[in-house]
Amino acid sequence: MTTDARTTPPSRPSRPSRPARIDFARSAPRAFTSLIGFDAAAREGMDPALVELVQIRASQLNGCAYCLHMHTSDARKAGESEERLHMVAVWRDAAQFFTARERAALALTESVTLLPAGGVPDDVYAEAASHFDAEELARLLALIFAINTWNRIAIATAKIPGTDDRA
Repeated sequence: MTTDARTTPPSRPSRPSRPARIDFARSAPRAFTSLIGFDAAAREGMDPALVELVQIRASQLNGCAYCLHMHTSDARKAGESEERLHMVAVWRDAAQFFTARERAALALTESVTLLPAGGVPDDVYAEAASHFDAEELARLLALIFAINTWNRIAIATAKIPGTDDRA
């Protein structure tokens, strides 16, 4: 049997061992619990599919493999299609896979996550505001703030993808 570049997976450089990092939940339980409450409040009344799309896109932008694995798994369990999951990273070029409301949320997610000089562009904010009432927009912003915080916790504490221990 012969192999070629099409059938042989690329080799990955081995990752150097890292010193152990803190378990944020155990080391800062009040902060962790508060963030869980903030996250839950942000999700309240929101479409679960939209919640996962926002969390997936922010996690992609932040390079958080732990959160990306967790939220793509959650999205699949909730019935999200593989096709749409594959298109999240390129949603602007695959607009037909997402509703106008989802596209507005993804654009706002990108702007808040990447926070360009001058802040969130007025046109991006206005488009989101045209699809979400004031309470929904506030929850969407809170959701984006929460996932960015979760991403930073997972990255800073070197959480390993696939080790989600939620019950």
